Amino acid sequence: MMAIRELRYQGDEILRKKSKDVEEINEKIQILIDDMIETMHKYNGVGLAAVQVGILKKIIVIDLYDDNGPIVLINPVIVKTKGEQEVEEGCLSFPNEFGKVKRPAEVVAEYTDRDGKRMRVKAKELLAQAICHEVDHLNGELFVDKVIPGTLEYVEPDQKVEK
Repeated sequence: MMAIRELRYQGDEILRKKSKDVEEINEKIQILIDDMIETMHKYNGVGLAAVQVGILKKIIVIDLYDDNGPIVLINPVIVKTKGEQEVEEGCLSFPNEFGKVKRPAEVVAEYTDRDGKRMRVKAKELLAQAICHEVDHLNGELFVDKVIPGTLEYVEPDQKVEK
């Protein structure tokens, strides 16, 4: 039974804390992962870190809404970066705030998948951006710390009906 977890927002001090390694991928972790994916989808997010639902564990989920479905990265480490891209970024913990951030154009990350296999992903563009953004969360860093000065803006939410 999946559940929507409560998001933590700007000003919540947990967002500044460092997450801890996942020692064992047990049932509790699997449930957390399912809930994180469900929560990310509910808010139309591209990525979500466990800390954003109040859990200080190194788990991130990312979904580019392509045919690959969501990816789960446990204990991710960025081992290589290449180039630079300037990207427009937002965050589920900072609703309706967007700013421009410089991120690597390409990254290589190592992580454990939810089946306990150690994996390596070479990512570029949006996936690279999402991995960097979410790994920052695990280190207690927020995109607003990295926003190019003068580019952070608040966008009024549309009065559109929730689907």
